[in-house]
Amino acid sequence: MTSIRRQLLVWLFAGLLLAIAVAAVGTYLRAREEANTLFDYQLKEMAASLTDAPFAGVPPPTSAKGAASDTLVVQIWDRNGVQVFMSQPRRVLPQHAQLGFTTIAADNGEWRVFSTLADGQVVQVAQPMSARRELAASLALRTIMPLLAVLPFLALLIWYTIARGLSPLDRVAADVARRSPRLLEPLSETGLPREVQPLVHALNGLLERLGQALAAQRSFIADAAHELRTPLTAVHLQAQLAERADTDAERTAALADLKGGLDRATRLSEQLLALAREDPEVADRPFIPVDLAAIARIVVTNATPLAVARNIDLGIEASAPAPMRGDAEALSTLVSNLVDNALRYTPSGGRVDVIVTPDNAGARIVIADTGPGIAPADRERIFDRFYRGAAAHAEGAARGSGLGLAIVKRIVERHHGRITLGAGVDGQGLGVIVSFAGPIP
Repeated sequence: MTSIRRQLLVWLFAGLLLAIAVAAVGTYLRAREEANTLFDYQLKEMAASLTDAPFAGVPPPTSAKGAASDTLVVQIWDRNGVQVFMSQPRRVLPQHAQLGFTTIAADNGEWRVFSTLADGQVVQVAQPMSARRELAASLALRTIMPLLAVLPFLALLIWYTIARGLSPLDRVAADVARRSPRLLEPLSETGLPREVQPLVHALNGLLERLGQALAAQRSFIADAAHELRTPLTAVHLQAQLAERADTDAERTAALADLKGGLDRATRLSEQLLALAREDPEVADRPFIPVDLAAIARIVVTNATPLAVARNIDLGIEASAPAPMRGDAEALSTLVSNLVDNALRYTPSGGRVDVIVTPDNAGARIVIADTGPGIAPADRERIFDRFYRGAAAHAEGAARGSGLGLAIVKRIVERHHGRITLGAGVDGQGLGVIVSFAGPIP
């Protein structure tokens, strides 16, 4: 499992060590450059001091030239090329060197040599390069040692700073852990840093949506239990009546009532499942290019037998395709529920028209009938679950579950459409207009 704390510690410690290493290398290089400059000047001064006075046959006073002067090797040749002086006979160097500064390689390592000509003599002063590197390394080490000494304290400071910086996340995690389906109050934002506040805002939004979903679920379960209790009780009573029937006619009538009760319970269960499937938190079917006109034609074809049985003129006007992006199954349910409602509430001899039209803004479908319509007082609540308007309680009206228009509204909302109620055929009955915005795919 990836740990932010571990990653921060590893990267900060690695960066700190890398910075110290780079500083050490930089210090060493700088110290070596300064040591080269200093020692080159020392070699030149040494050679000048030897040429200013005539050679007296005694070693030059090199011990006064600094701590590193014991590493200097002085050689002097006369004009005939005969070596007349050698400060350290055990250190063998090339017998000749060009005038000025040179770096030569000998068996015992590299040497920095300065040669000059004065009074017919060649004076050569040499120093091993290892002495310069040792001095540079010593200077660099003395510079880096304080940093290495405080490195453990820096490590503790980094660890403490990271732990303190991540503590708000631990607090948020503890607050979230205390939440439950019955306790979904927002998380406190007091004292939280700006970087954590967007996370807390998102979690509070999630908790709010979750609370709304749970409340809707509890309400739905309570309503569903109440609505299912009535048809199931009726089915139970009708089964008892069929058992107690004395004659075939009574038994046939009881069985017919039982079948009707089962049909109503089945339809109610199907619509409850359809409503649950269209919940925004559940429906995850992707939107694809569909033809709303083709979907409407299939629905009207399937509903024609019911229209014929009820002596209703069911027709569709969809001459042109109506392309849009959506869930084909959900749109079929939408059109089917609207057509079914129109057929159920339109009296015999009435008329139901389905009109599908495309335009540049999307697709539009209108289902108009010559039924009793919906009273203005009921139109605000007609899309609520299990709500039945005055027309549903009228004499001779079909018995519905009160879920059809609720399902329709949920499908429309999921497709970011709009549904409005208006007049039906020739100004009579009800007209349901559903518009789906968006460019035609």
